[in-house]
Amino acid sequence: MLMDIAYVAIGLVLLVLAGDALVRGSVNLSLRLGIPPLIVGLTVVAFGTSAPELLVSVSAILDGVPGIALGNVVGSNIANIFLVLGIPAIISTIHSSTLGVSRGFITMLAATALFIGLCFLGPITWWHAAVLLVGLALMLADNFHAARSHRNAAKEEDLEGADPSAPWWKIIGFLGIGLIGLPIGAELLVNGAANMARVFGISETVIGLTLVAVGTSLPELATSVIAALKKQSDVAMGNVIGSNVFNLLGIIGVAGFVGPIPVPASMLASDLWVMAAASLLLVPFILMRFDITRAVGIVFVAIYAAYTFSLVAL
Repeated sequence: MLMDIAYVAIGLVLLVLAGDALVRGSVNLSLRLGIPPLIVGLTVVAFGTSAPELLVSVSAILDGVPGIALGNVVGSNIANIFLVLGIPAIISTIHSSTLGVSRGFITMLAATALFIGLCFLGPITWWHAAVLLVGLALMLADNFHAARSHRNAAKEEDLEGADPSAPWWKIIGFLGIGLIGLPIGAELLVNGAANMARVFGISETVIGLTLVAVGTSLPELATSVIAALKKQSDVAMGNVIGSNVFNLLGIIGVAGFVGPIPVPASMLASDLWVMAAASLLLVPFILMRFDITRAVGIVFVAIYAAYTFSLVAL
C-alpha cells in the first residue's frame, strides 16, 4: 500500500515537471524553426499543457483500466471549474466583466454537449474519437481566425515558456525530460492508482474522477493560485476553458484510437451531468459578467468537496 502511494506521488511530481519541460522545449523549438507565435500558442502550448492528462489516459487504456482514462477527463473538468476557479477566487476576486471569453465558453459548452452525446452512444471507439478530433480541428481553426483578426494576437513574450535566446542544448534537454518523464510518470500514477482502487474496493472510474483528476489538474491549479496571489486571478478562467475543451476533444479523441473506452452506467447517470451542471454554472459569471467573489469561491470548493465525498462514500 505504501508503495502504491509512493508511485502515485512520484508519478504526479514527474507529470508536473515533465509537462512543464515539454512545453518549454516545444515552444522554443517551434520558435527557432520559424513557426509564428500565434500558431505555437494555439497548438504547441495547448497540447503541451494537456500532455499529462493525455499520457495518463493512454497509459490507463494500455494497462487495461480504461475507467481511469474516462474518469480522469470528466473529473478534471469538474475539478477545473470548482477548484481551479474556486480557490483563486477565495484569494482574489475574479473580475468576469473584463475577461472577454464568451466565445471560448460557448465552445466549451458545445464540446461538453458533444462529448456527453457520444458517451451515450458508447463504448467510445475510433469513430467517436474521430468525431471529437474533427471538433477539435474546427475549434482550432476558429481560434486561429479569431486571433488573426485581433490586434493583440500572440507575441513571443506572451507564450508560456518562451525564451528566444535559449541555446539548443537547453531546448533538447527540456524535450528529453518531457518525453521521458511523462510516460514514466503516467505509468507510475496509473499503476499506483489502480492498485489503490483494488485495495480500498473503489472502482477505477471513481479513482480517475477523484485522485487522478485532481492530480493531473495540479499544474492549472498552481498557475491559477500563483496568479491570484499576484492579484491576477482573472487568468484562471482562460486556463479552465482551454483545458476543459482540450480534455474532452483532444484527450479522449486520441485515447479512443488506442482502445475502446467503456462508459460506466454510473457515469451516464450522474458524473456526466455533474460536469454539464458545473459548466452551466458559469453562465451568469461569463455571459452575464457577474464577478466570482470570495463567497462564490467558497461555495465552489464546498460543492466539490461534497461531490468527492459522495463518490467515495457510495
